[in-house]
Amino acid sequence: MLTRIDLQHFKCFETLKLPLRPLTLLSGANASGKSSVMQALVLLHQTMREHEWSSRLMLNGGGVRLGTVPDVVDQVHGHRQFAITLLDDDSGWFGWEFQGEPDEMSMIVHRARGETGDGEGWDVDRSVPLHNLLPAQSAENPICHSLTSRLRNLTYLSAERLGPREYYMFDDPQLTPVVGPQGEYAVSVLHSGRDTHVRNNLQVRDVSSPNRLQQVEARMKNFFPGCVLEINQVPRASAVTLGIRISDDTEFHRPAHTGFGLTQVLPIVVAALSADSEDLLLIENPEVHLHPAGQAAMGEFLAEVASSGVQVIAETHSDHVLNGIRRSVKKHVLSNEDVALHFFRLRGEGPVSEKPQVGSPAIDTDGNIDSWPEGFFDQFDKDMNYFAGWD
Repeated sequence: MLTRIDLQHFKCFETLKLPLRPLTLLSGANASGKSSVMQALVLLHQTMREHEWSSRLMLNGGGVRLGTVPDVVDQVHGHRQFAITLLDDDSGWFGWEFQGEPDEMSMIVHRARGETGDGEGWDVDRSVPLHNLLPAQSAENPICHSLTSRLRNLTYLSAERLGPREYYMFDDPQLTPVVGPQGEYAVSVLHSGRDTHVRNNLQVRDVSSPNRLQQVEARMKNFFPGCVLEINQVPRASAVTLGIRISDDTEFHRPAHTGFGLTQVLPIVVAALSADSEDLLLIENPEVHLHPAGQAAMGEFLAEVASSGVQVIAETHSDHVLNGIRRSVKKHVLSNEDVALHFFRLRGEGPVSEKPQVGSPAIDTDGNIDSWPEGFFDQFDKDMNYFAGWD
C-alpha cells in the first residue's frame, strides 16, 4: 500500500507530503490541487503502461493529457522540473526528478532514486536504461515489481465520465483490463468478465451467484432499487448494448431513458468489483448525478471496497460521501486508522504557518472528526446560520 506521496514543484505545490491510507478522501476548494495529486500518479501509470522502456515521463496519454512542461511545473517556484516520491508501506521508497523544455510534451527522467526494504538501493541519472521508470537491473526486484504492477494496473476515473450511449465499444480484455478514465470500457469489462467471480470479501451474500454481472447488479440496487442490467454483443461488430430495467413491471430501456446518474455510478461499481487486492482505485467526484442518499451510500461503498484490500483515493465535494464514510467507521466496516481526510486550500490563503495548503482532520472510532477547518464541508451550517439570523 502507498503510505505517502511527496510532490515538489508540481503544478500548484511548492512542496507537498501527503499521507495515504486504504481510503484517502481529498476535499477542498476548486483549483486547490486535489486532482493534481491523482494526476501525478496517473502520469507514472500511463508512462509505465504505454511506454514501459521510456526514459521520459509522458505528459499526454490514455490516462490524462496535461499539455506541455509549463502546464505541470509550479509557476511560482519551479524551473522546468518537478519531483515525485512514493513511500510504499514498509517496502521502501521510490523517487523521480523530471526535467523538460517549455515546448516539450514529455520530460526526461533526470534522476531516479529509491531503496527497498530488503536493502537494495539506487541513485541513477538519465544515462541509465530504465524499465517502468526504474533502473533495468532493479525493476525485477519483487518489491519494485509489486509497486510498478500496481501503478501500471491502477484504475483512474475522471470527473468527466461517459454518459448514456446507444452502444459501447467492446474490445479484448487484454487491451481494456480497466474501465478507462471516462468509464468508456466499463460495459465492455462487465461483459467480458460477467462470469468472473468477485472476490469473497466484496460479494453480496444474499445473491445467488458470485459472478461479476450479478454482483454488479446487486450493488447497483443500493443506488437504484430494482436495477437489472442486460448486455448484448452487436452481431458482427466490436460493440455491446446496455439495457437497464428499474422495475419488474417494465421492459429494458436504453441508458438515455433511465437517468444520468446510473451511467455515472456503473463504472465505479464495475471498477471496484473487478479490482484485485492491493490494486489502486482513483475516483474524482464519485457523487456526480446522485441523490444525497445515494451519495451517502457511495461513501459506504467506497469504505467497504477499501476494507477489502483495494486502496481507494477519492476526490469529493460532497459532505454526504464523507458522512457515508463516517457511518462505516462507526459501524466498524473500516477502521478509523485506515481513513485519511485531507482538506486543500487555495495557495495564498494567509501565511503558510497559519494556514497550510493542506490540512488533515482526524476521524475517531465513532466517526467524529476532531476539527472542521473553514471551508471543510461547512456550507450547510453557514446557510442555516444565515437563515436563523446569526450571520
